[in-house]
Amino acid sequence: MRLAVLSDIHSNLEALQAVSKNLDVDRIIVLGDSIGYGANPNEILDWLQENKCICIKGNHEEAVISGETGWFNPIAARAILWTRDRITSANMAFIESLEAKKIVAFGGLNIAMCHGSPNDPLYEYVYRETHEQLFDYYLQKENASVVAMGHTHVPYLWTGKNGIVLNPGSVGQPRDGDRRASFAVINVEDDVPIVEHQRVEYNIGSVAKKILDAGLPEMLAKRLYDGR
Repeated sequence: MRLAVLSDIHSNLEALQAVSKNLDVDRIIVLGDSIGYGANPNEILDWLQENKCICIKGNHEEAVISGETGWFNPIAARAILWTRDRITSANMAFIESLEAKKIVAFGGLNIAMCHGSPNDPLYEYVYRETHEQLFDYYLQKENASVVAMGHTHVPYLWTGKNGIVLNPGSVGQPRDGDRRASFAVINVEDDVPIVEHQRVEYNIGSVAKKILDAGLPEMLAKRLYDGR
């Protein structure tokens, strides 16, 4: 059985479409921040629902729901308010229904989904180099074989005695120096998860033009070209 793990799509429709062409999987999970920054929030949320993805919310969904942007830098805050003004009532209801953390059973395994961390599902940034000593604790705390986290936009995979911890990277706004859309696929064989990170090219120029035409901050378009 194969499970796709997506995160941080950030309203980047072209990146999601490119990723979707490379998905030969049984199920898709999405680790939050599907909206924000980009110009196609409704199209992204429609796609997630049409494809019956298992979704949780991230800090951008939370901010769009509440209208509170004090936690964000001015550029991100502008994008959140822009998104809040344009999201449909049906899609607002959808993101309001999302949990901040979720356990999903797949292929005989429990997979813990969170955007930030198991301790702070919406806001904590978990990098391998800063949090690796907590990974076994996360697995035991969630009673899971896999803990999947997003938020940092940086992919990694860690394997320990109790299971694996991974970040699939960002579909819509990578920040590890590789501008290609990033995601992960978990292949479960005999209750053993095997993780593969994948990268795909997409039409950055089209996305950047949409951002600029929408009146969103120019930096949100420029950063897509260098993956930072």
